Amino acid sequence: MTEQPRNTPQFFLTAPSPCPYLAGQEERKVFTHLVGERAPQLNDILTQGGFRRSQSIAYRPACETCRACVSVRVRVPEFAPSRSFRRIIKANGDLHARMRDAVPTSEQYSLFRRYLESRHADGGMADMDALDFGQMIEDTHVNTRLVEYRRPPEGDGPGELVACVLTDILADGLSMVYSFYDPAEEARSLGTFVILDHIEKAGRFGLPYLYLGYWVEGSRKMAYKARFLPQDRLGMLNWQKVDR
Repeated sequence: MTEQPRNTPQFFLTAPSPCPYLAGQEERKVFTHLVGERAPQLNDILTQGGFRRSQSIAYRPACETCRACVSVRVRVPEFAPSRSFRRIIKANGDLHARMRDAVPTSEQYSLFRRYLESRHADGGMADMDALDFGQMIEDTHVNTRLVEYRRPPEGDGPGELVACVLTDILADGLSMVYSFYDPAEEARSLGTFVILDHIEKAGRFGLPYLYLGYWVEGSRKMAYKARFLPQDRLGMLNWQKVDR
């Protein structure tokens, strides 16, 4: 009998559950664990193959009757912000961005709770407490950072936190794992702004891609990802460029 090396990843399949994006559909996921010294390299390979990371798990949809979830990555060197994108960048020109170690704080958790209660009160993360939040941030064996966005400081303080993004640094790009922001700042379009800022950061780092996760045609929750062009979408065999 052939034995697999101990560091070879093993893949598992979840049971069917209701799809959070398309009514009447069921979802299944194939997943593996990202642990050990090879976790960063494995995360690179799997992300390039359409997987996403959640804590120490890498997963990808494996639905039996649906292929609506499509991995999307922005082609950073070719990206040029539209007029509306430039307005959003200008509107947030007063914010200070800082990339820091993936260490959770009570300030981040407070912002996270306000975001969930406003935007995703009935979602799967609605019941997350401070311990769950800490695990989401810290349970990682890959190159992960937190990017904080703050107002200009008043006095000696660091400035009010208005947005935060959990970001993986890959060999070929940045991967936005999860973002949350102040729901009271709707006029700033912070969800769009942090993506635009990550595109700029990837460019400064010399990285060709920004991975945005899954775009789902027909899902209002995921429609925004199609706006960041040109982008690659992962087909059955390879990544395919989409520029309009």
